[in-house]
Amino acid sequence: MIILALLSLPVLWAFAWGKESAWNGQTPSGTDTPEPFRPYYVPPGAKSYDSSSPLIHFTGSWFDSFNIMYVATTLRWTDEKGATARMTFVGTGIEWFGGLDRSHGIAAVFIDGKKVQEIDTWSNVSRKQQRIFWAFNLPYGKHTIKVRNLGKGRVDSPVIDIDAFVVTEGYTTLPITLPLTLDLSNAAPQPGQFQSFASQTQWTLEQKGVTGVSAMQLIVISDTHALIIDKVEHNPVSIEGHPAWAALFNLRTHAVRPLKVESNSFCAGGTFLSNGTLINVGGNPVVGGYTSAADFGDLDGLQAVRIFEPCPSASAAHCNIYENHSRIRMASPRWYNTVIRISDGSAMIVGGSKKGGWMNNETVNNPTIEYWPPKSIHNSIGLPIHLPFLVRTLNANLFPIVFSLPDDRIFIAANQDAIIYDWRTNQEQTLPRIPNECRVTYPMAAAGLLLPLSPEDGYTAEILLCGGSTIDDKKPGYEISSQDPASSQCSRLLLTDQGIAAGWVVEQMPEARHMPDAVLLPTGEVLIVNGAGTGISGYGNVIDQVGQSNADHPVLTPVLYDPTAPAGQRFSSEGMKSSAIPRMYHSVATLTPYGDIMIAGSNPNLDRSEMKYGTEYRVEWVSPPYLKKNRPLVHKPPKALLYGQNLILSVKLPPSTDKARNIKVALMDLGFVTHAVHANSRLVYLSSSLFSDGHSLQITGPPRPAVYPPGPGWIYVVVDGVPSVGFQVMVGNGDGPPVDHTAWDNLLKMTAVDQYEASKKTKGKKKGQYVDNTE
Repeated sequence: MIILALLSLPVLWAFAWGKESAWNGQTPSGTDTPEPFRPYYVPPGAKSYDSSSPLIHFTGSWFDSFNIMYVATTLRWTDEKGATARMTFVGTGIEWFGGLDRSHGIAAVFIDGKKVQEIDTWSNVSRKQQRIFWAFNLPYGKHTIKVRNLGKGRVDSPVIDIDAFVVTEGYTTLPITLPLTLDLSNAAPQPGQFQSFASQTQWTLEQKGVTGVSAMQLIVISDTHALIIDKVEHNPVSIEGHPAWAALFNLRTHAVRPLKVESNSFCAGGTFLSNGTLINVGGNPVVGGYTSAADFGDLDGLQAVRIFEPCPSASAAHCNIYENHSRIRMASPRWYNTVIRISDGSAMIVGGSKKGGWMNNETVNNPTIEYWPPKSIHNSIGLPIHLPFLVRTLNANLFPIVFSLPDDRIFIAANQDAIIYDWRTNQEQTLPRIPNECRVTYPMAAAGLLLPLSPEDGYTAEILLCGGSTIDDKKPGYEISSQDPASSQCSRLLLTDQGIAAGWVVEQMPEARHMPDAVLLPTGEVLIVNGAGTGISGYGNVIDQVGQSNADHPVLTPVLYDPTAPAGQRFSSEGMKSSAIPRMYHSVATLTPYGDIMIAGSNPNLDRSEMKYGTEYRVEWVSPPYLKKNRPLVHKPPKALLYGQNLILSVKLPPSTDKARNIKVALMDLGFVTHAVHANSRLVYLSSSLFSDGHSLQITGPPRPAVYPPGPGWIYVVVDGVPSVGFQVMVGNGDGPPVDHTAWDNLLKMTAVDQYEASKKTKGKKKGQYVDNTE
């Protein structure tokens, strides 16, 4: 049995604050002088009680120690078997901080008289102010924690100590009770094991599991795991003596395995390449301060290219993130960039800002694209290529909405505008302006999707944009309110000559929302979740903030959008369950291979917070009605699919009295999800035909790479509106994208490692070296 609280032991906290406005425009006071980097942390909405507090009652023999490395310079310890420390508190959570070393032993922890865990506080490395135990999401009210020395361990007369208790006081308007300890070995619903009290026409919503790190970025990497990436902050799980800001989340068991990330991945983008390698690019600079980032090797993330190799194993035990900035980096700094996979299997990296902040502006704008691996295209020789569209669309143009089109061009939307970009000729085609002054990219984020592609109409592309805001992006933050209304507008544009001439077709969602997540389902429908009814993305920038949030009025009820239904009948929340968990800034959602929808995140805060709209770690699962029905089965599915290749699937179809079965085969990219952007999200219906035996289904691979760029995909067989469990395939031959060594060598020669830091120092630049130091 794995207990979630054990994942935080041992813990060393790290959250990087700095002199530069690198954290969403925030520069906390007191960050000019680095302090010792230790795990002890009291988030907003919590209160600390050090070992000398009269509210902590001790039984047995305890001894006082004094040292500046202890909380409030005091610590109380015991080596007596059966000695206890007890505190009664009012709130929703409790954390115990203490020491770890070779003299320590095993303690039992009780909450409200019930033993919940035994914890071994022995460590080969001596560490102070460690987070030994934590329990969040208790029912609001009076609780008692008791810690008892069991007198067991690896040494005689083992020690336990109390440095401090930190109480989460319960600033929450919608409390949800979780089990105090979570058995992560069998927590997840397995196929066929969902408990449902709803009718066959209803959706279900249940909360199970926690992410361990705040889910700012999310991508499904296998049928068992999703990768979660955050910014550097005080997350509950740790790795190598500091808090983790990336983790693998087991979709079946809900176990969390923290991953080491060397650079700050705050607001990065990502994509799979054609060989299944995942890259995560961009982020934030090194920022010193309370956490002394250098203590754990935090690197400038602005040019980072983080490598995550294919990881199909069910255990994910050897899956790791690799960085080497001296050899593997982008040419220019990027924060809030969008990354997509294009038809040759490489990554196109679009836009962003040259350093962290809030609203983009001309001094920090990065109006370029570049490729990974680097290309020599358009005489760039691996360096960035100017994109005028990203100048015209200032200020609200971060995290542009980008999709690779089946004609091998690129759709890009930012602010109120959109283009089709021909990456082979470096030409822009201007599209009609998005109607009604609706802005659709950060910090007025809307959801954008490429609607399903089908061979029946020659894979004609159509774009859907939902939500956003009409707030003027030239206004300063002190003229913007968290109460300014979001937009309910959805706009569709058919990307044919006739469709472009006709312009955007506008319809209205049942509720206005910005920062929504739009999730494609194998059925071709779109589930819209998350978001806020008022305000703007980010935190700490506007008036009428709620906690630190720039937004308010979370939208709690999902809505289903059917793109094939008649106009005026496309939206429905029938049978939907409303959530009790606000999901606003830094929330994510994705379809899983099983066919349900995973929802996580929400953190409109500089660091972990327990105030209203605090840092959210709970995971919710939305189950469509089709999960309750007999589902198609695919026996021994293939692992690869070539372009134009015919394959025979062995299938078992659900029983039906209707001889005219409606069978579709959906090839899907589940997308890299962050900040309402679902980069690469894609559904391509494959040509298919069922043989007369009723068990052999022939499918044909996509006709060309532009229809589905080479790389990983998921296939769902959909019969009469009910999809099978998805199985993963490699589309194409599985080779990596083309590598242009001349471009790569030139990038390394002409750019500096972590050039944002170098540009501030204005020295160390070689003659002729490309350093983008516009400020």
